Amino acid sequence: MRPKCLVLRAAGTNCDLETAEAIKIAGGDPEILHINVLIKGEKKLDDYQMLVIPGGFSYADSISAGKILSNILKNNLKHQLKKFIDEGKPVLGVCNGFQALIKSGFLPFSNEVNQSASLIINKNGLFIDTWVYLKINPKSICLLTKNSPNVIYLPINHGEGRFVCNKKELEKIFESNQVVYLYSSINGIVDEAYNPNGSVMNIAAITNEYGNVFGIMPHPEKFVIKYQHPNWTRFPNLKEEGDGLFIYSNAVKLAKKFC
Repeated sequence: MRPKCLVLRAAGTNCDLETAEAIKIAGGDPEILHINVLIKGEKKLDDYQMLVIPGGFSYADSISAGKILSNILKNNLKHQLKKFIDEGKPVLGVCNGFQALIKSGFLPFSNEVNQSASLIINKNGLFIDTWVYLKINPKSICLLTKNSPNVIYLPINHGEGRFVCNKKELEKIFESNQVVYLYSSINGIVDEAYNPNGSVMNIAAITNEYGNVFGIMPHPEKFVIKYQHPNWTRFPNLKEEGDGLFIYSNAVKLAKKFC
């Protein structure tokens, strides 16, 4: 049975189609749904086994990236989303979705639902559109990145992707192994030289305290087949599966437990 996977969109979301396709390839049954449908009660989160909040520029990123969407989540869907997470169902927030989960307080600590970190304007003040290498934290508790290669290659497209938090929270997420990926070199060297946006400690992705909510700035849905690789014509021996597909496969596998 294919689990029902909700791709939650709002005005300005623009990665919903790619996300739905990635879920379909991974074995899930995606449905793209505007957030107003949930707010009106026409459908509920309980109707689904997996939730993805995709990338884009929700509500034009007015105020700050993902901020309006985060307020809507907190004020209208807080209890539904908290229940969804507490049940152990997988939640994936990519780029703008990551920003919304951070600013609504569901990451890094979803049992608190208070904002304790943020994603702010890139250190260089510019929008960044490039490909980056990410090194896995081998101790990460994230359930969506099981069996991750040591280094993966994904695109980033953001103006506000700089992860920041205070020293106490930073120590807490490292000690609890909630840091998932770090910007790195192709060989997995984590250094400021490979940090595209100035994120503290090169942090590119984190998970919640249960491991079922995963937020990542790079876009795994944009590299699920080899033909999305920027140089696929130059590397004929590329494997058919792109580096981002296993994330969706893990999420779908986890979601099947709730069918």
